[in-house]
Amino acid sequence: MQVSELCLGAMMFGAWGEPDHDESVRIIHAALDAGINFVDTADVYSRGESEEIVGKALKGRRNDVVLATKFHGPMDVAMGEEGGDPNKRGNSRRWIVQEVENSLRRLQTDWIDLYQVHRPDTGTDDEETIAALSDLQRQGKIRAFGSSTFPAHRIVEGQWISEKRALGRFVSEQPPYSLLTRGVEADVLPVAEKYHLGVIPWSPLAGGWLTGRFRKGQDAPQTHRAQMMGGRFDLSDPENQAKLDAVEELALLAEGLDVTLIDLALAFVLQHPAVTAPIIGPRTMEQLTTQLGAVDVRLSVETLDRIDEIVAPGRNVSAGDAGYVPDALADPFLRRRRTA
Repeated sequence: MQVSELCLGAMMFGAWGEPDHDESVRIIHAALDAGINFVDTADVYSRGESEEIVGKALKGRRNDVVLATKFHGPMDVAMGEEGGDPNKRGNSRRWIVQEVENSLRRLQTDWIDLYQVHRPDTGTDDEETIAALSDLQRQGKIRAFGSSTFPAHRIVEGQWISEKRALGRFVSEQPPYSLLTRGVEADVLPVAEKYHLGVIPWSPLAGGWLTGRFRKGQDAPQTHRAQMMGGRFDLSDPENQAKLDAVEELALLAEGLDVTLIDLALAFVLQHPAVTAPIIGPRTMEQLTTQLGAVDVRLSVETLDRIDEIVAPGRNVSAGDAGYVPDALADPFLRRRRTA
């Protein structure tokens, strides 16, 4: 499957962002008319509403679009809430074969081009997940499958499982990657290159930090994401202060190059040899139009060297932007010997 240089992310369509379905459809159509043929969503985005909006938007245009969605998160409670049915989430065969039907219905389509595991699931063996996805591929319900925010060792293990068991294989990885979140350069991106995986980075604008609205000496803007995510944008947090310092230097670099910070940020991600298509996630038509021009920007060696001085290769300025905390770190019980 051949995809455009940018992927349109649909997380902001629905209750999490733009609640007006007609306006969301208009934005999607504008992206398609501008040459984007790759659309990415997920079942958990606004509890299925994003998929419903994408389904409406692709009526009559489905054959021209590479459509990607994801599964893993809970669908019976809101993200971050406790409780709910443990069988209505995760990466088990039971949930995959049920949830793919729900996504197909919401998307109003007979097939999904790229079906992605949204996060690792330590409670399910990857062989079970890959086998279930391989069955869906043989049935024609999905064309291919990939992972999202997987650590490098699990990407490698997935490839080994596929080869050993003669199963289908993950063909893509969707990691967090931006000027401020470069941790995946150390291992995930080289592993993706080695196994010839497509790489579809999420949050290339670092959740809005690289839009030009965050500058030193100014009050923190009341962005939509800041209202949703709270502490991720608290400027009293030392890690956020470090991000603000880096953003200031990057913004000055962009000004010296006579490009926008948005163009600098997207062009940086686009120029990594492992990257296939960064995901842009506009909430408004204005946000879409300010991001489309980045595909024409090329950064010089000198500019890339200066970026390396501002944020070192392989470094996440904020640990919270990695997108996934392994259970071995999140649960102390898994890294301590039993005590009396």
